[in-house]
Amino acid sequence: MTTMKRWEIDAIGKQSLRLNDVGIPRPGLREVLVRVNAVALNYRDKMVVETGRGLPLTFPFTPGSDLAGEVVALGEGASRFGLGMKVISTPTPDWIDGLRAGTARTPAYQTLGGFYPGVLAEYVAMPEEWFAPSPETLEPWQACTLPVAGLTAWFALVERAGVQAGDTVLIPSTGGVALFGLQIAKANGARVIVCGQPEYEARAKALGADHFIDAGSDWAEAVYTLTSERGADIVLEVIGGKHLGRSVQVTAVGGRVCQIGALDGWDIQAPAMPLMLKDITIHGIGTGSRRALERLVRAVDRTGIKPVVDSRYPLADLPAAFDRLDRGPFGKIVIDVMP
Repeated sequence: MTTMKRWEIDAIGKQSLRLNDVGIPRPGLREVLVRVNAVALNYRDKMVVETGRGLPLTFPFTPGSDLAGEVVALGEGASRFGLGMKVISTPTPDWIDGLRAGTARTPAYQTLGGFYPGVLAEYVAMPEEWFAPSPETLEPWQACTLPVAGLTAWFALVERAGVQAGDTVLIPSTGGVALFGLQIAKANGARVIVCGQPEYEARAKALGADHFIDAGSDWAEAVYTLTSERGADIVLEVIGGKHLGRSVQVTAVGGRVCQIGALDGWDIQAPAMPLMLKDITIHGIGTGSRRALERLVRAVDRTGIKPVVDSRYPLADLPAAFDRLDRGPFGKIVIDVMP
């Protein structure tokens, strides 16, 4: 077999998506060829296709950043993985450890499926440093959800906010990052309050949520009541925009807010007085390093965390999967590439 299927756009816009037949790539120096089993979608993937997000895309461009697959060939000098090893991608491949690259003037935004070509294909050939070992306890359709959603929640709660047993964590969503955050917080002994649509209450509590608040209610007042006015030690702010301001209002004295999402817009707003008087720390979170992903993988294997997958689609049904993304899934949407 010399050809494979790969999603590509030759211009910005969903109407430009094509599932093309292309040659299977050959791994170069210190690269590995990975047979892709599954790809998890992120809202960012849809935005890149529809708007380009101002990124320097080279056409034809392949979207997607989160894969789980198997190493099937090694390029010259490649030694991190053996043939047949199960791997997952790292969404920010140049960020191995420590601080993220970039400067004050120009923060780095070099991600798969954005700055770099993506992974919605049957095979990818990429540098071996761009992969991490897959969890032993997960199937590929579950493991592929870790690179962005799982890593973002882990990096925010564990590596930046330092969640501890006894903390109260507020999670104002039931999307992919949010549900990973729920499970990670519970695995670290925290009490978790989830805010979302009422139809998701039973499912959130089944995952371990201690309390559930209807997002259409006066949820800030409910947080005050549930915490005896103390507030939340950590807020996983996955909505952004004006929502950040309300999160600041319900954050405890000395608490931490992890600013992750931009579903409510890129211009965030928060009142200054509560920030100052309550000594609140805001962490800006943009995924995490490969080393952090490797730590998450070990934690998943040791704690038994199981990613929440809303639905799965075959490779040819990517447009339908994007439509489902628009409707607000409970958990992640996965593309079965070569199951």
